[in-house]
Amino acid sequence: MAYFANRVVAITGAGSGIGRELALALAAVGALLALSDKSADAVAETGTRCAEVGHEPTVSALDVTDRAAVLDHAAATAARYGRVEALFNNAGILHVGSVADSPFSDFEHVMDVDFWGVVNGTKAFLPYLLDAERAHVVNMSSAFGLVGVAQHAPYNAAKFAVRGFTDSLRQDMRAAGGKVRVTGVYPGGVLTSIARSASVAPGIDAAAVARRFEAHVARTSPAAAARTILRGAARGEAKVLVGLDALLVDLVTRFAGSYHERVLDMVFRS
Repeated sequence: MAYFANRVVAITGAGSGIGRELALALAAVGALLALSDKSADAVAETGTRCAEVGHEPTVSALDVTDRAAVLDHAAATAARYGRVEALFNNAGILHVGSVADSPFSDFEHVMDVDFWGVVNGTKAFLPYLLDAERAHVVNMSSAFGLVGVAQHAPYNAAKFAVRGFTDSLRQDMRAAGGKVRVTGVYPGGVLTSIARSASVAPGIDAAAVARRFEAHVARTSPAAAARTILRGAARGEAKVLVGLDALLVDLVTRFAGSYHERVLDMVFRS
């Protein structure tokens, strides 16, 4: 955690879940935080809790799909602190539904938040990160950015896109001298509110989706996820897997080749 002490860190999606836990852990080690979330009330609550354990952060209501607002937020953060040294692109949403049943609008919305939100944040903050002596970009993908699953095509598409974007960004930063490290994060099931706030295709019971996720999928707490992410980032890891389920998905997809779908079917349907 000392890696982030006294560093200026921006976190999107900081109003709840992993984003809030990242903020609390970083506040406790003395990071200077610029927190944002679409919900002004939620990010204000995170800010209050962070101030109790560390420096008082700046808090902003921010829609990561609003490119102009993200650019303004980055500029304001740099102006206030004089520098920016780390960015966590954490904001994200979930959609559940088949390709056939999910409207175009849901594909577009998930891509806007989960992929374009990462691109907007990275592009907005990168000029300031490149000016720092050492800096870090941490992008939130998913175990569903490693494997495609039924009923999640919009989310899969966005998280696969984040994975490719992050890997390419890492190579760009290496070519630029390596001052900016880049970490991709691949969480499995984490007990956040993402399923409760998910959009669903017509005919799908949203409450049932949330109950199943919380009872059978979400095995990792947000605090444990945040610790894993921060530890991996501090070590300079390119790829951070969060939870045993993410580790399993990564192993199976890499070593089972074209048979990985059959293996995962046996594991997750048993």
